[in-house]
Amino acid sequence: MKRIWMMVLRNIFMVPYGWIRLCYRAAHVDKYTEENMYAFLKWIDLRANRGGNVHIDVYGRENIPGRDGFMLFPNHQGLYDVLAIIEACPRPFSVVAKKEVGKIPFLKQVFACMKAFLIDRDDVRQAMQVIVDVANEVKKGRNYLIFAEGTRSKNGNRVGTFKGGSFKSATKAQCPIVPVALIDSFRPFDTNSIKPVTVQVHFMEAIAYEEYKDMKTTAIAALVQERIQKVIDAYTS
Repeated sequence: MKRIWMMVLRNIFMVPYGWIRLCYRAAHVDKYTEENMYAFLKWIDLRANRGGNVHIDVYGRENIPGRDGFMLFPNHQGLYDVLAIIEACPRPFSVVAKKEVGKIPFLKQVFACMKAFLIDRDDVRQAMQVIVDVANEVKKGRNYLIFAEGTRSKNGNRVGTFKGGSFKSATKAQCPIVPVALIDSFRPFDTNSIKPVTVQVHFMEAIAYEEYKDMKTTAIAALVQERIQKVIDAYTS
C-alpha cells in the first residue's frame, strides 16, 4: 500500500480538511443531492490520483446512456476499481459491494456517500432483498455498478467468470447494461509499487433490454464477460 501513503503525503495539507468533510457527508448523506455528493467524491478522487501518480485513460464515454437508470458491469481487478470509474464516469452512480469492503477505511466513507448496498453473501435472504432494492432504485433513475465476478480476479488483465445472479437486478429493472473494461486497475493498490501507472476505463456499447430480455442471466453474464475480455485483449496484446 505504498501508493496510498504517497497519495496522503502529497496531499498532506488537504487530507485533514478532506477527511473531515468526507466523514461528515458520510454521516449526513440525506443533506446533499446525489449530483453534489458525486462532484465532491470526484474532487477527492482526482487529488488522490494525482498524488498517487495514477492517470486514467477513458474510452467510450459516448456509450453511456443518455438517460439515467442504467447499470455498469465492469471486470473486477482490485480495490482501486471504483475509484478509477468515479474519475472516468461523468454521471453519478452507486455500488453493490460485498460487506467486507465496507469495513475498509476511506472506502467505507465513500460507499456511505454513494448510498451503496453492501451484500452479505452468506445471507441468501439479504442478498435477494438487495437485488430487489437495486432494481427498484434503477427504475427510479439511479445508476448502479455491480462486479459480476463477485470478487477480484487476481489474474491481472484476465477476466474471471461472470455470475448470472449479478444480472438479476438489471433484468428486473429492464434497464440498459453497460459493460466496462478495466485494464491495469489492479496496479495502483494491489501491487507494491509507486511508479506512475495508467489505468484504462472502457465504457462499451450499452446492451438494451430488448436485446437481452429473452436471455437467461447466465447467458447475459457470458456475453458481457466475452465483450470485456475482447476489449482487454485488443488493448494489451
